[in-house]
Amino acid sequence: MKITVVGAGNVGATCADVLAYREVANEIVLVDIKEGLAEGKALDIWQKAPINLYDSRTVGATNDYSKSANSNVVVITSGLPRKPGMTRDDLISTNAGIVKTVTENVIKHSPNAIIVVVSNPLDVMTYQAHLISKFPRTRVMGMAGILDTARYRAFLAEALNVSPKDIQAMILGGHGDTMVPLPRYTTVGGIPVTELIAKDKLDAIIERTKMGGGELVKLMGTSAWYAPGSAAAQMVEAIVKDQRRVLPVCMRLDGEYGIKNCYLGVPVILGKNGIEQIIELQLNSEEKALLETSHHHVKEVMDVLDKLPK
Repeated sequence: MKITVVGAGNVGATCADVLAYREVANEIVLVDIKEGLAEGKALDIWQKAPINLYDSRTVGATNDYSKSANSNVVVITSGLPRKPGMTRDDLISTNAGIVKTVTENVIKHSPNAIIVVVSNPLDVMTYQAHLISKFPRTRVMGMAGILDTARYRAFLAEALNVSPKDIQAMILGGHGDTMVPLPRYTTVGGIPVTELIAKDKLDAIIERTKMGGGELVKLMGTSAWYAPGSAAAQMVEAIVKDQRRVLPVCMRLDGEYGIKNCYLGVPVILGKNGIEQIIELQLNSEEKALLETSHHHVKEVMDVLDKLPK
């Protein structure tokens, strides 16, 4: 079993580290355009194997995709991170070019791979990878919902002073300010969250979740990496181990939720073939309206990509 992570920056290196530590694959390949970066981080991760007791071998390559050949799953984290004051949409032109080049190399060397996109703006970069790869929609997906639900659950655990392990939640829509957290589908140890927290406090947590990425950019001057890298690794593990986990991922909708040809986060079953099944929740009128707003926002940015010089 072989996994490649393209982009050895903070998110990619974290993803590779988590995958190695959890022994998800025999070999984990890091690829980066910066000379020596992937090799160095791969070597560093390998050198702690005797300490943390894992067997997964990590190797690095500078712009050499031949080492990634025949990967089962490829994670794309390449691209510029957000800077203070920069929206995800500002990144589209530059990162679209990067994702295009990376995807072309991925499909050349690993034509049967499942692609997980982490690059921002997430929904539109997933669209770009799908356009370039021409893979079935079940094999090209974006990591967003797992990160967003993790932030939501972490904030709830803090507010309720309970273990985050006992909180389950679901978030739909685009990755960003128009995401759609669903309090109706949020539970704490099986108890509806609305029975445990006042509406105003829950609403404040939902708003903080929507701005979760921006909060970290303001604090650190760059995008987050521990949670995003771990979220991508969770998706890879679910696929490689055929766990059939129910997780929110970004994918192309072809009529589900009444939406066509748009890349949005929805709950799916993840297994060895990638997206094994799409789960359609029964949304109420308010939730449908919020999802429609998110749909229009993502479509606007997809239109920007479509109008870029080819």
